[in-house]
Amino acid sequence: MNKTININLANLFFHIDEVAYTKLQRYLEAIKRSFANTSGSDEIIADIEARIAELFHEKMENERQVITEKEVDEVIGIMGQPEDYMVDEDIFEDQPKTSKIPGRVRKLYRDIDNKYIGGVSAGLGHYFGIDALWVRLLWILLTIFSWGGFVFIYGLLWILIPEAVTTAQKLDMRGEAVNISNIEKKVKEGFDDVAEKVKNVDYEKVGSKVKDGSRSFFNAIADIIMFFFKIIGKFIGIILIIIGAAGIVALFVGMFTVGILDIVHLPGIDFYYMVNSTNTPVWLVSVLGFFAIGIPFFFLMYLGLKILVNNLKSIGNIAKFTLLGMWLIAIILLAVFGIRQAAAHAYTGSVSTEKELAFQLPEQPIKISLKSSRLQNNGNGIGINGVVLDYTENGEEVLVSEDIRINLKMSKDSIARLEVRKNANGNTFKNATETANNINYGYEIQGNTIILDDFLTTAKENKYRDQEVRIYLYLPVGTVLTYESDNNHCWIMSAPLDRNMSGCKMTKYQWKMEDSGELICLNCPVKEEDNDDNSNGKIIINEDGVDIDLKGDGDSFKLKIDDKGVQIKTNETKSTDLKKDTVQ
Repeated sequence: MNKTININLANLFFHIDEVAYTKLQRYLEAIKRSFANTSGSDEIIADIEARIAELFHEKMENERQVITEKEVDEVIGIMGQPEDYMVDEDIFEDQPKTSKIPGRVRKLYRDIDNKYIGGVSAGLGHYFGIDALWVRLLWILLTIFSWGGFVFIYGLLWILIPEAVTTAQKLDMRGEAVNISNIEKKVKEGFDDVAEKVKNVDYEKVGSKVKDGSRSFFNAIADIIMFFFKIIGKFIGIILIIIGAAGIVALFVGMFTVGILDIVHLPGIDFYYMVNSTNTPVWLVSVLGFFAIGIPFFFLMYLGLKILVNNLKSIGNIAKFTLLGMWLIAIILLAVFGIRQAAAHAYTGSVSTEKELAFQLPEQPIKISLKSSRLQNNGNGIGINGVVLDYTENGEEVLVSEDIRINLKMSKDSIARLEVRKNANGNTFKNATETANNINYGYEIQGNTIILDDFLTTAKENKYRDQEVRIYLYLPVGTVLTYESDNNHCWIMSAPLDRNMSGCKMTKYQWKMEDSGELICLNCPVKEEDNDDNSNGKIIINEDGVDIDLKGDGDSFKLKIDDKGVQIKTNETKSTDLKKDTVQ
């Protein structure tokens, strides 16, 4: 059982056992003696202590862990013995200056010593090995072409990338080598940068010695495999950053240009107003959509940065939970708006009007004609789900729909009637009925011609609520009906016909209302498929021979000629077979 001591090393709190504390204390005192008569010794010693504290912190798995003699020995092995710091002024004057360690991986930091705003560009320049000027020019171009969206990305990087404050961080940022020669040169220069050269004094050297001495064949194979895994990981990180950043920039640009400022007017905004039954402002939906979709994109980008940058600063639990809360609020509000939007179609209301039709020549055939909207003729407007936003002659915005159905029925008396039934949805039955009543539909009678609109209109303020019109035309028995149609427009019509025929085809012929309630075609051509095989029989002549089967009035006659001979059969006689060789 060892006694533990609490120490404060470089403003970091540690638990250390008594034996380890004694060894660490002797080690620090020896270092202080080594730099006793050196200019800037206090700064060097403080930096050495900071580096030792950093190494202790890396080795600790939790805050309650006690530092033992083993950890102290490992740190001393990395930092080096005190005699490593005792250098002669003229030993290394002829040594070439080295500033980089081949293969050393740079870490991403913000360079606050060369910053203009936050040091992000200077840090990226160190990380990629290019001049910070080019990085700054790239930021300017991206900001201009993204309508300022990359300003938001710059702010995120400013928050996420830590600044290079300590010596080790500045060395990691530049990838510079640290050796006794550099220390000696900095001592002679006044120890201006000694603190930046001490922390990793022997770290790279000792680490390389350990690797060179202990690496085996299998370790080399493992390193190769890990290298490829790292390459794949870096590639995935880059993809995540690109996806996240592109998504955030696109949402940012869309939110301001379309949603809030309405700089760019897209047709989809008109459709939003058409279907927006809740009257939710488009800017509010844009902001909620930005948080609901943009926050996941942000975490994708943050994950990519974590993969690429090992030392990336955490955004903190407060920021994480704040973003999570904002995302949940946005999702909940969007869900509420969606439910309210769906509730706007919960009830169906109907308004009907019926009118008796008086024709100038009742004994003459009645003609039905469809009148198309001018929108169909000029091709203007953009539609969705059969509904378009158009303008009247007075410049008023109206919704135009082609949801019209025509139903033909038999009248109960000798009077022709026309019933117009308007249907619409709403969040209450009263609201649905009012919306249906606001539907505009027109028709007129000219002589014996009924001219029906094949479209309906309603004011834009009524929104899209599945508005539709159903036409019921009641015809007296004996009424002859014709159509005035064009080949480019099919009628959506329902009628009791004496044959299977679509609305497009039935408009080409003349029909008569029978007392059975069916419309009988007066001028339809007789086709084989319209005949009943049981009443008219059949005649088939093909390569197999002749097959005649005649039926009618209770009599039947069958004649079949093939390679087997001739077969004749009637309903009064039995079949007669004639051999092939007896028939000439």
